[in-house]
Amino acid sequence: MSDASGRRILVSGASVAGLTVAYWLNRLGFQVTVVEVSAGLRPGGQALDVRGPALRVAEGMGILDEIRERSTRLRGMSVVDRTGEEIFQTTERTLTGGRFDAPDVEILRDDLVGVLHAAAGEHVRYVFGDRITALRQDELGVEVTFESAAPARFDFVVGADGMHSGVRRLAFGPEQQFLRYLGGYVAVMTIPNFTGLDRWQTFHIDENVGAGIIGLGRDEEARAYLGFQSDEPIEYDFRDASSQKQLLTDRVKGMGWVVPQIVELMRDASSFHFDSRSQVVMERWTHGRVTLVGDAGYAVSLTTGQGTSIAMTCAYVLAGELASAANDLAAGAIRYEQEVRDYVLRSQAAARKLNDEETEEGPGGFTDFGELVEDLALKDYLAVTG
Repeated sequence: MSDASGRRILVSGASVAGLTVAYWLNRLGFQVTVVEVSAGLRPGGQALDVRGPALRVAEGMGILDEIRERSTRLRGMSVVDRTGEEIFQTTERTLTGGRFDAPDVEILRDDLVGVLHAAAGEHVRYVFGDRITALRQDELGVEVTFESAAPARFDFVVGADGMHSGVRRLAFGPEQQFLRYLGGYVAVMTIPNFTGLDRWQTFHIDENVGAGIIGLGRDEEARAYLGFQSDEPIEYDFRDASSQKQLLTDRVKGMGWVVPQIVELMRDASSFHFDSRSQVVMERWTHGRVTLVGDAGYAVSLTTGQGTSIAMTCAYVLAGELASAANDLAAGAIRYEQEVRDYVLRSQAAARKLNDEETEEGPGGFTDFGELVEDLALKDYLAVTG
């Protein structure tokens, strides 16, 4: 048993991994500060899936029922040709969420983030609109320099700031050495539901490019996807949305269906996110009093539906091992790595296998992402730490 009271932990990133680890760290007795580069909780994002051990983590947080209540509740999906004619339909599953008879839950990213933020409660401190610019460790803690806020000292720092993690860059080096490109790019954006989809998703695939729309209600905004394959990585600024939109516009030029309308609406989309299909592969995720969780340390790939579950599961284990560390937080972080590394590597291997395989022929030949779920036995850290 350890006494976490008085221990100050800084978490970089207020998305799924960061908010989950903040919740559990706070519940296990730490004083938690979350720094987030956005001015508030970042809106938008794709439909995410809570699967496997992450369902147990959510249940332990007391939020599983709310996640189910706020799920996408889709009724089915269609695939159309370039003229918009339906060539496949099913009411048994969707491309993004899998089979309806599975226990998994599909929920929009911003809805899940909202649930996690509310669960973390008022005792977690947030610093929005700022970022970490330097980390200096010694035997007793970490001196953290921020872009705007005054420097501060913490006992431990957690990087939960995504595939382009600033904490990872500061603690481990440039990201190029850790990214494994998987051959394509995907954008997701929030646009008006001009197609009138109601609890339905529609996709159009044309050789090396694809598009899709998820509509949860005729009077609600929709989430649109645009993506393309590329044998080689493309140089672009991941912070420059305008150049990303132009790149995407050029790549999907000539596509049929409603892609021209999506491209037009993309210019003023209320939220927009574009990135490569890549993995983050590292030999270790911990450097002294700094560790990584979620996509920052081991992104699986944004197109396999497993990243959210892995982030929530590993965030729980990280918080638990830090709380169990008998005041040696660095040792607790190493035990976290030992607990989840095989689970992470199995999940990444499954994603690479999917990426390298050709899908079944025909418009309905989509992989059920539920079949890719890896399991992990979870300790009861509340019982272990008292």
